[in-house]
Amino acid sequence: MMRIDILTVVPELLESPLGYSIVKRARDKGLVEIVVHNLREYGKGFYRQVDDYSYGGDAGMVMMVEPVWRCINDLKAERDYDEVIYTSPDGEILDQGIANELSCKGNIIILCGHYKGIDHRIREHLITREISVGDYVLSGGEIPAAIICDAIVRLIPGALGDETSALSDSFQDGLLAPPVYTRPAEFNGWKVPDVLLSGDPKKIKAWQDAQALERTARLRPHLLREKE
Repeated sequence: MMRIDILTVVPELLESPLGYSIVKRARDKGLVEIVVHNLREYGKGFYRQVDDYSYGGDAGMVMMVEPVWRCINDLKAERDYDEVIYTSPDGEILDQGIANELSCKGNIIILCGHYKGIDHRIREHLITREISVGDYVLSGGEIPAAIICDAIVRLIPGALGDETSALSDSFQDGLLAPPVYTRPAEFNGWKVPDVLLSGDPKKIKAWQDAQALERTARLRPHLLREKE
């Protein structure tokens, strides 16, 4: 069973995305264990301080090295970890390939950044991988951590009702997925393409492949360049 430990100063932000839908079902089935740790439990003093002013006088607070170090050390004393991930805007951009790779790991720690950032010594000595969900800045790393978890967990065998569903997702073959339709076959004069009603698997597959290629060329042309 995979285990994901998430370190955060705002654990409440993770309750909803990790407590519903596919992730919840995977947890209930015992396919993955996700444990959220409040870093304030590792802070010192009456206020459980986990942040402080930055050296150099820059604006904004910085997450302190000691609470993070103590939490990670406690976890590593219980089990080995394949990755210690930091959600960072300057990390490698999360894509389907990374999600596929991480879904094959055993145990993962995800550290959620917050405030102005984290003491750089954490990144130098404790983090094994930095991942970003896009070239923009969020208030914290909790939403990216939830995205990483969702992308990973849905790939674990047994997490989805249809084992082959994830294989036809966008990006799995480097292309966007083709359009999908369901009943009724006509609504408001809007019709499902005839080929999908034909019952001919070869024609349907050819249409889907053509649609995937056209949509990728139009909406994500860089994916085709990367395949060359």
